[in-house]
Amino acid sequence: MPTGKNVEVELSLPKEIKHVVRLAKTDLDGTKKAAFALLKIPGINIRFAQAVLKAAQINPSLRLGELDDSQLKKIEEIIQNPVKYNIPYWMVNRVKDLQTGEHLHICGSDLFLKFKEDIDNMRKIKSWKGIRHALNLKVRGQHTRTTTRGGATVGVSRKKVKSGS
Repeated sequence: MPTGKNVEVELSLPKEIKHVVRLAKTDLDGTKKAAFALLKIPGINIRFAQAVLKAAQINPSLRLGELDDSQLKKIEEIIQNPVKYNIPYWMVNRVKDLQTGEHLHICGSDLFLKFKEDIDNMRKIKSWKGIRHALNLKVRGQHTRTTTRGGATVGVSRKKVKSGS
């Protein structure tokens, strides 16, 4: 191994690679490995991405742009309904949905909308968390004595020191 010299390493990418792949209403980088490219979809973490690829029987070391349209469609179907493809229900981000009672996995902009709906529902039923959200206070039991203070900073005024004593 040469030391002190610049060694150029060339990445070998196949000629037929899609550089931008559209999955779950999100544009993804096709040059990244499939599991890591899926992380750019809001609502998908690394464990869920690996479980999706395993359920789709896709090699996780492949680049996302190397996959054909049928494989991408299979990935999208699994993301939309993971429990149907034997992904455990505890891996989804919406276990036993309040409206439907089903185990759902919500991705993309729908995730933010559902999050806002949940907070509005808590406010409406006036649960403890809903009241804390409505008052813009800490929700999860944190102390509020020193943090989350509003308004301008107030300094401390000191007494004048007598000279000559």
